[in-house]
Amino acid sequence: MSLKQRVRDAWNVLIHGAKVARKRKSIPPVSAEDIADVKVFFPMDKFFILGHSRSGNTLLMRLVRQHPEVHANYQGTFFARPPGLASLVNRPEIEEWFTRGTNRWNRGRDLSPRVLRAIADFIMESDAHHAGPTKHIVGDKSPTTVTHGKAVRDMFQVYPDARMVYIVRDGRDVMVSDRFRNFVEEKFLRKGDDKIIAALRADPKLFTGGGSSIFTESWLRNKNQGAPSWADNLKESAAEGKRLYGDRYFPIRYEDILANPFEELKKLWLFLGVKDVDPALEKKLRDEVADNPDEKWQAQRNDSLAPILAKGHPGNWKTFFTQRDREIFKEIAGEQLVEWGYEKDLNW
Repeated sequence: MSLKQRVRDAWNVLIHGAKVARKRKSIPPVSAEDIADVKVFFPMDKFFILGHSRSGNTLLMRLVRQHPEVHANYQGTFFARPPGLASLVNRPEIEEWFTRGTNRWNRGRDLSPRVLRAIADFIMESDAHHAGPTKHIVGDKSPTTVTHGKAVRDMFQVYPDARMVYIVRDGRDVMVSDRFRNFVEEKFLRKGDDKIIAALRADPKLFTGGGSSIFTESWLRNKNQGAPSWADNLKESAAEGKRLYGDRYFPIRYEDILANPFEELKKLWLFLGVKDVDPALEKKLRDEVADNPDEKWQAQRNDSLAPILAKGHPGNWKTFFTQRDREIFKEIAGEQLVEWGYEKDLNW
């Protein structure tokens, strides 16, 4: 190689970085030293609300932030859906930069975990500061319908010191709610759905009391959207939450929140580390539960379909499930209904 070519190559490396042909190594987890260092700048305690979509995730987020010490916002999707937080550093050229020997900031280590933690911490804590001076506990709510247990594992890589809150709702009601959302938004529709929507508009009574089904069997069996997705999400996420987070894992049922909002939120707030819980918060919680922004939004979006379903009511599935719907759901996800206390056995 000529001297001229060597100089040109050296210049390109200086300006553009070294060419990296290999794949990126696994991103290291955040270390105890990383956590101690980052907390100097971002000291707030963190929590993450995970759960299947249409399970009351947003309601729980709205309720938990009623406490003056707690802030929460939603859909950061740091870990809950692709591309995710790790995608910011998940390239070989970024690894080469963050591990470069001439980079004296890295002390011989990959800076990636510190960068990921600092980014997410800044996003959450800056929002909490805007929410009020008393907020010192902050969390994100993002449904894990797509990523299931992987979301918990990815979260633990960056936030092993956080708290995980996992909300569960009767999967049969989840199916009904998800189906109506698709109809109202007219998104993610499949073959045959147009006929169901037209029939619903013409005569909703055809679909109540075990008559016609709002589902197609292919939708109810779909591993990414139907009963398998709900069952797998619960099995994987709960197992990983217990395994990785131990006593920093908090499961909560949507139906229990509706029945006793103050009692359930008090337990959650104490789990998150608040100093005390003012009994006056009970009224604020009940007012918040009574409000349903999603119901209003759906009515504005599609006023011919939205009123057919009473939003957020436990047991809606009994109105819309046919006998065949019951059989399919029981076959796929019946064990999870028993596991979470929605049924005593499979004889329903």
